[in-house]
Amino acid sequence: MIDTKKQVTFPATGQTRVVIEHVSPELDGGRFPIKAIPGDVIAVEADIFADGHDYLAARLLYKHVDDADWTEMSMALLGNDRWGASFVVDKIGRYQYTIEGWVDHLASWQHEIHLKIADGQRVVSELLAGAQYVDGMLRRAGGPAEPTPKKGKTKAKAAAVPAEESTDVTALRTMAALFRAGAESAADSPYDEAISVAESEQFTFYANRYPERQHPSRYPALGVEVDRARAGFSTWYCLFPRSTAREEGKHGTFRDVEKLLPRISEMGFDVLYLPPIHPIGMAHRKGKNNSVVCQPGDPGVPYGIGSAEGGHDAIHAELGTVEDFKHLISIAANYGMEVAMDLAIQCSPDHPWATEHPDWFKKRPDGTIQYAENPPKKYQDIYPVYFETDDWQNLWNELKRVLLVWAEWGVRIVRVDNPHTKPFGFWEWVIAEVKKEFPDMLFLAEAFTKPKVMQQLAKGGFAHSYTYFTWRNTKAELEEYLTELTQANGRPDAMAYYFRPNFWPTTHDINPYSLQGGHEPQFLIRFLLAATLSSNYGIYGPSFELMEHVPFPNKEEYLNSEKYEIRYWDWEKTNKLTYLIGLTNRIRHENAALQTTNNLTFCQVSDDAIMAYVKVSNDNKLLIVVNTDAYNRRAATVQVPLWQLGLYPDQPYTVHDLLTGAYYTWQGEYNYVELDPYVLPMHLFRIE
Repeated sequence: MIDTKKQVTFPATGQTRVVIEHVSPELDGGRFPIKAIPGDVIAVEADIFADGHDYLAARLLYKHVDDADWTEMSMALLGNDRWGASFVVDKIGRYQYTIEGWVDHLASWQHEIHLKIADGQRVVSELLAGAQYVDGMLRRAGGPAEPTPKKGKTKAKAAAVPAEESTDVTALRTMAALFRAGAESAADSPYDEAISVAESEQFTFYANRYPERQHPSRYPALGVEVDRARAGFSTWYCLFPRSTAREEGKHGTFRDVEKLLPRISEMGFDVLYLPPIHPIGMAHRKGKNNSVVCQPGDPGVPYGIGSAEGGHDAIHAELGTVEDFKHLISIAANYGMEVAMDLAIQCSPDHPWATEHPDWFKKRPDGTIQYAENPPKKYQDIYPVYFETDDWQNLWNELKRVLLVWAEWGVRIVRVDNPHTKPFGFWEWVIAEVKKEFPDMLFLAEAFTKPKVMQQLAKGGFAHSYTYFTWRNTKAELEEYLTELTQANGRPDAMAYYFRPNFWPTTHDINPYSLQGGHEPQFLIRFLLAATLSSNYGIYGPSFELMEHVPFPNKEEYLNSEKYEIRYWDWEKTNKLTYLIGLTNRIRHENAALQTTNNLTFCQVSDDAIMAYVKVSNDNKLLIVVNTDAYNRRAATVQVPLWQLGLYPDQPYTVHDLLTGAYYTWQGEYNYVELDPYVLPMHLFRIE
């Protein structure tokens, strides 16, 4: 027997009929925000449907977290229950967006009355229902509804209109009165006029402006993290300050770096990245080429951070003082450049933390601190920080304090060394904490590791990410990888929404096999690919410019690496590559199409070594063609995507090579190119 007195629990959404799912973009169910810069358009789509045959309506809602109210945008039906709308973010910080959907009784009513009228039916009752719907619109427009006529009245009359009443209120009041009058049986009732208005665009307009949202479904709010513009477009130059002296055998200083700023700026770089500039420990100091024997005068490894002079919040005395560093930052700003610091969370045995906070380091059974190892490699000069320490909260706070000290010095970009060896939760916390006080801070993840780890770091707050570009050399490898990085392809969690690649042909840690031959065309190719495929890229300064390539035997590392010794560079020396770097950087700053990464379309080419790709930003239309074979002349036919460039079939058009200044007249989709790597292995065409 059924117990009718038993308490029954019903869902709170019992009257809700609309389903919203498969929202795009959406990272991990809304756990992480997508990324943008001011001016970006955020296109949002979702599957929205309901039971029955009623019409639906949906709106995209968005706001900056500092704003009190949501801004709404009507969503359009794209087909097959897929809806879409977009909004523009215009300031840095966190935005929220969500979707609201409901059964659109107004549109359903208008559709049904249209079918009945077309069938010749008289729709008196329907007009009265319509009048009630208009009453609701009238209330939402800010005016009282027209009272229902008393029984026996032959015609509804509109109330007197106050002088200050809005146009919408007046129009809706008139519409409600007309529907009621049209439903009367009197011979002079305006029935024909009423049904005309019921089917009109005027009714549709007001129904959309003042919708009736009964029992709406609302999706959980999602996030957009909007960084400043440099997160979307930057050009990095890395150098070791101690190698900037103009006199061989002398230790460089921040003042020496300042003397190089005009040269670096003239080449078109806007971020000057410095490896660690802190005191270097003496204990187990490494010598030249990572030798375990340190000779007198060997300067040590900048990543062996910390001595009696201080740790991560101190400056290496031979470089200068904190005031000298602040001066460098201010002078760099005069050239439109920022100084990026390197956060390496590791310590020399001489670091103050080793004695003040021994619990922040892992102990071996004999009680000594475990130095860093990457078997079979041993790094006796480095103590890795132990994030599983019971004192982890104080550790986290200290690292946050260090970053805030740097920010107070004027640093707004931090390159993080090996972030993948520290907890994801720490990065998510510390980046958010720092950005509460310095929302313009940017973090670059130097993580050459497993794909999912790199992706998780990007989701957790890193504005830029190192990539596998360094090891992608063939046309097929590059096109596959760039497609993965830049194309959503219907995936709501695609890397294009949150992973900002920063391309480096080499780094001070990596001398890739592809460049170890010192072949000039290969350096030209790798540089131009980095600078045109990604809007963020960097080079390892004078080493790359001068095409240094001699490897440590059997390794992707440099012989006589700057990490272990002071190098003397001829800062006046130029070559074909330095000229190409300066010219390309100028082109990047003059062409908006190169200032974003995800506007990339690959072209079909008849040769498997020649890459061609289009980048478009409004009226700025570029076609880049690169011969990836650094040893052989290649010729091919390039299929130009005319539709994307706004060109008609068989229409003649001009392509202007911005590298050489040459102009060519092309026509139609298929056009011939020929590239000799010993002359110039690329074209950078602007469609004019």
